[in-house]
Amino acid sequence: MKYAAIDVGLKRIGLAVSDGRVVFPKDAILRKNRNQAAKEVDAFLKEWNIQKLVVGVPIGGASEDEMRRRIEHFVSLLDFSADVIYQDEYGSSIEAKERMAGVVRQKKDGKIDSIAAQIILERYLS
Repeated sequence: MKYAAIDVGLKRIGLAVSDGRVVFPKDAILRKNRNQAAKEVDAFLKEWNIQKLVVGVPIGGASEDEMRRRIEHFVSLLDFSADVIYQDEYGSSIEAKERMAGVVRQKKDGKIDSIAAQIILERYLS
């Protein structure tokens, strides 16, 4: 089975893929608007023939309801009819920054977002 994870942010969407064993981060999508981002995520899911989508959502915290609503709305824009699983993303961005410490400078190119998506998918698969 082919899996993908997305880490939905306001500026970038991190992406990761897996065959169920190894998880690879992919290039993030720079988000100009919801529709453009949804089209690019759809293209990614089709290109990789994804059968299950894991979406990071924050569990706990003051903004949980608002962020879940925004993320679920974004997912509803996707043309994806297979399984969608929501996975706790708490701390994934912090862990991603720790993994990348000394490897890349903290640029806003989406690498951290895709590493966060990788962490979300690793958590789901473990």
